[in-house]
Amino acid sequence: MPRDLISHPDKVFFAERGETKGDLAEHYVRVAEPLMRAMGGRPVLLQRFPDGASGPSFFQKRVPKNIPDWLQTTVVSTPNGTTSQALIAADIDHVLWAVNLGCLGFHVWPYLAADPEHADELRIDLDPSPGVDFTHIRRAAHEAAGLLTELGLAGHPKTTGNRGLHIYLRLQPRWDAYQVRAAAVALARELERRRPDLMTAAWWKEERGERVFIDFNQNARDRTFASAYSVRRTQIATVSTPLSWDELAGADPDDYTMATVPDLVAGRKDPWAGIDSNPQSIEPLLEMVKADEERGLGDMPYPPNYPKMPGEPKRVQPSRDTDLKDGRK
Repeated sequence: MPRDLISHPDKVFFAERGETKGDLAEHYVRVAEPLMRAMGGRPVLLQRFPDGASGPSFFQKRVPKNIPDWLQTTVVSTPNGTTSQALIAADIDHVLWAVNLGCLGFHVWPYLAADPEHADELRIDLDPSPGVDFTHIRRAAHEAAGLLTELGLAGHPKTTGNRGLHIYLRLQPRWDAYQVRAAAVALARELERRRPDLMTAAWWKEERGERVFIDFNQNARDRTFASAYSVRRTQIATVSTPLSWDELAGADPDDYTMATVPDLVAGRKDPWAGIDSNPQSIEPLLEMVKADEERGLGDMPYPPNYPKMPGEPKRVQPSRDTDLKDGRK
């Protein structure tokens, strides 16, 4: 490991097991090949923990001043248009430079820095509501996989490092983030139609019940997602880990940690090894968007930090919507 990039490698970052900043750097070195396959060439948002995982943290888009000459960066924006000079995950040395700043994990933009106008990932976020456990998440994932198969598409699952699950579709770089989000909305709605007992596309928490929420807004423009192989802020240093569909059948998120994942990577083929070899079309999902429009279904609400978007409905909880209370639409 290029130790010259890591200062104070013995500083404890995870108190429960005594794992250090050096151990964190070693994790990323050992998973470097699949890690760079997942996030190489993309802008990354740094989640920094200067005092370790149990201390305060903050997200940092903008790289600090006086960065090394070799560090690659790119301009990214926030929903309100503010721009920042962000780190590109160009190689493992860029990752280690960020680890040295106390970065545990990396939150990645859904496009390559070389082509910011085209989102080349559609991300299905299966988010547990209260009362939902990972058994329900696995069931929802297989329902999503079945629908994708019907549409001629392939999804690649990974644990989030917490209690949910992500499914990635690598896309042809032909669509912008607004089109990809529209495709995700249509997918979420269809999954809810098929299994309303298990899954919901309801944006408002009061409407979800004890169901798996399909968070379509994780595909909103400039939304970042925890990268594959990112270490998360948990006592046991869980890792967001790509799995095969067979592995998912018996998976427990707590089994995938900084202590176990590098050996797992070394001992089996990367289940995402072919993710870039066959980039996919979202045309089948865009046909579903049209079908929903013919049903009279418009857009869904955006997250609260986004400006009001064209065609977006009111961002008002149904229980607080005075028009609904008065019987008006």
